[in-house]
Amino acid sequence: MNAHARFDNLPRFASPLKAIEGLKPTEPLYLVHPEKFAGVAKQFLDGFDGDVLYAAKANPHPVALKQLWAAGIRHFDTASLGEIQSVKDVLPEAICHFMAPVRLPGQAKAAFEQHGVTDFVVDSESELDKLLAETGKPASLRVFVRLVASLGGALLEMSSKYGCRPEEAAKLLGGVAQAGAQPCLTFHVGSQCLSPFSYAQAIEIAQRTMVLSGIEIVALDIGGGFPTAYAGQEPPPYHWYFDMIKVAVDNLGKPGLKLMCEPGRALVAQGISLVTQVVMRRGDRLYMNDGIYGSFDEQRFLSFDEDYPPSGITLDAKGKAKVLSGEKRPFRAYGPTCDSADVLPRPVILPDSIATGDYVLFDAMGAYTVSSRSAFNGYYPDGWATIGT
Repeated sequence: MNAHARFDNLPRFASPLKAIEGLKPTEPLYLVHPEKFAGVAKQFLDGFDGDVLYAAKANPHPVALKQLWAAGIRHFDTASLGEIQSVKDVLPEAICHFMAPVRLPGQAKAAFEQHGVTDFVVDSESELDKLLAETGKPASLRVFVRLVASLGGALLEMSSKYGCRPEEAAKLLGGVAQAGAQPCLTFHVGSQCLSPFSYAQAIEIAQRTMVLSGIEIVALDIGGGFPTAYAGQEPPPYHWYFDMIKVAVDNLGKPGLKLMCEPGRALVAQGISLVTQVVMRRGDRLYMNDGIYGSFDEQRFLSFDEDYPPSGITLDAKGKAKVLSGEKRPFRAYGPTCDSADVLPRPVILPDSIATGDYVLFDAMGAYTVSSRSAFNGYYPDGWATIGT
């Protein structure tokens, strides 16, 4: 049997409440919303004037990959040979791009020879030399030199580890061109970027780099960072980003320039919600069946303006699910492991009537949840169902 076969025909329910009624889950349950996957993918495919690469690190699960493929996504930003293989196992026709600036020895060679990958990123001479040596066919490569883009406006910066300044990037572009490969530029403004203007600023940095190098680039990859709506955050609509990017790119005066972007969080966050169960309530503490080592790992790093506003759900005497109402209060939410660090970093706001055995529904849980979960202490959330008619 195909390793992913069990995810092909998930149980389907009309709503999260019906899923809870039908399954009465005692382990965490991921709920897939196909219409949300389709809706946001359409916004990017219709609104962005270039290739849309899904950043697979945000959620490489077969369910997410198949939802995006069904929605029309054909290009994938992959950051390791393992990610390439995972994508290809599920979607053999997918077009993968190896967009990590530093690769393990031999990975570029394997990606190039076994999977036909021809797009790679570098931010140093040593990685460029290694890439050229491993592939041996520079003319077939598009090599993207990654720029530093420390511009603010994002909740997680992405330039302290990778990227180079325009002067160094200009030299690298020259090295790419001299080797006979196709020179390109890329950057990443940071994860959950709430400022469309950051992209325009980064494109100006790319323009400065091109002027310094005297090299005509073949493509510009503006990276990821496109946000999603979380509690306490209502980012600008995507068309603001696309319009800002279009104006900035038009100002480059290069009408034939190929464009790419790498949305991850934006494409998957809203498409999956999570049902957890309260294993025990102790005063203002809730002990849940999922936590930091499971679906909530990223919550240690992102900073939100407000506390979590999930829904509390209970089953009545007849087994019918209903949303809890009444006065709300903050709870400290702990995960199921024996580690005291397994606690959500901010209070969870729920009705004071919530009790042991009730459920807590979290929305917008499709990004960096499935991909970062672990099996620490033997807990591994992997229940799935689909919502929709």
